Amino acid sequence: MTSIQEDVHFDGGPARGDLIFNILLGFTLIGLPFTIGAVVRALWLRFRITSRRISVTGGWMGKDKTQVVYSQITEVRTVPRGFGAWGDMVLVLQDGARLELRSMPRFREVEAYILERISSRAAKDQQKSTEGFAA
Repeated sequence: MTSIQEDVHFDGGPARGDLIFNILLGFTLIGLPFTIGAVVRALWLRFRITSRRISVTGGWMGKDKTQVVYSQITEVRTVPRGFGAWGDMVLVLQDGARLELRSMPRFREVEAYILERISSRAAKDQQKSTEGFAA
């Protein structure tokens, strides 16, 4: 039995800048809900991006876990936050579902990594489908 190597590209939580910015914003009464959200994200949100899949652990006390393989992703959308120091990312899946990765540090690098995996997977799938027609 052979196991497939899984290399970790990113493993960590949300950007620290998001927490710092929202704590400063929390000194105003209006910014208090954003501060609470940032603290909850900092405590329980974790991203793990490997060569085979993307895992997001979050929710209350970190009890929710979502895993997506690259073949399920059709589109990657990003929005820079914090003057481009971190960003929000949405992965659009084949069934129309969306997976949000909020306050992702190094989001441009992670986006490029995901897009590279998607394009290489699509090229392999297209090669397999054209091999069937050649026979």
